[in-house]
Amino acid sequence: MNGKFLRVLDGEKFDVPPLWMMRQAGRYLPEYRETRAKAGGFVDLCLNPDLACEVTLQPIRRFGFDAAIIFSDILIVPYALGARLWFEEGEGPRLAPVTDAASFQKLAEQLDQKITARVYEALSKTKEALPKETGLIGFCGAPWTVATYLVAGRGTEDQAPARLLAMQEPELFQKIIDRLVDASAEHLIGQIKAGADAVQVFDTWSGVLDPASFERWCVKPVAKIVGKVRAVIPDARIIVFPKGAPLNGIEAVAKQSSANAIGIDWIASRKEYVVKFGDTFATQGNLDPLALIAGGKALDQAVDNVLEDFKATRHIFNLGHGIRKETPIENVERMIARVRKG
Repeated sequence: MNGKFLRVLDGEKFDVPPLWMMRQAGRYLPEYRETRAKAGGFVDLCLNPDLACEVTLQPIRRFGFDAAIIFSDILIVPYALGARLWFEEGEGPRLAPVTDAASFQKLAEQLDQKITARVYEALSKTKEALPKETGLIGFCGAPWTVATYLVAGRGTEDQAPARLLAMQEPELFQKIIDRLVDASAEHLIGQIKAGADAVQVFDTWSGVLDPASFERWCVKPVAKIVGKVRAVIPDARIIVFPKGAPLNGIEAVAKQSSANAIGIDWIASRKEYVVKFGDTFATQGNLDPLALIAGGKALDQAVDNVLEDFKATRHIFNLGHGIRKETPIENVERMIARVRKG
């Protein structure tokens, strides 16, 4: 029997919505920090099937979320295409930059199965260990978002290196995007075959683009990924999260991708969103992660506002982005209790 999370994606609506959090397996949990220390490095943790399974299960054991999301990283795709990947402690991921035809030619045309197979093994192990009613989510980064890291070699404030390359050498940038479309679709198909009940496409940096660039680099690539996945797995459940996109951008993503659900961040106007889209697709979001840090009455009011505004929709309660490492665990417990009290 499918649990509430999958049933919402399949078309049902509940008075008490299913609940999970982006980055729910992570640094705010002491058990995660202990496991991370055993792994050595972040990439080692992502690609150790036993440990990746363990950290995926930790928030399920502690909080009983309605869905688990496999512990991995959006940069596994460029890594499996041959890009050198490492993490600077306290600073984040680093990639060998792809900024010209010569560096692009060094990328492989297909994913290295020796790398991705470890993610799929972690998914299979997690699927076996999860409660039957708990959904399992796989994921990838959207091509635009992954390209911003691949071009700059790291995260940047306004994604200027990728935006500039797209302006100066659009044919080269299109080749980068096309390579990531093919690889991302392959990776999502592999995750679903390994046991993922649904997959999410994270377009974390979609909000920095002008409308024409958003259409070319965000909307069309994501739609192509969904089309490729559903050509192999027609009933694949897919969530798209175009962070920072305006309502017309969300509409374009939803229509062209035919996603089962759209994730929205905390900046979006829920009331305008509901008026425009209603129950056309499931909605996931959108509590401000800082409200979860604030706690107390501020958290209670923020949770109530999300529930009230989305009460007429097929809603999956979530944050508007990932949980932050400084979030108190007692605030997570308070949020869960308030959502589930009905």
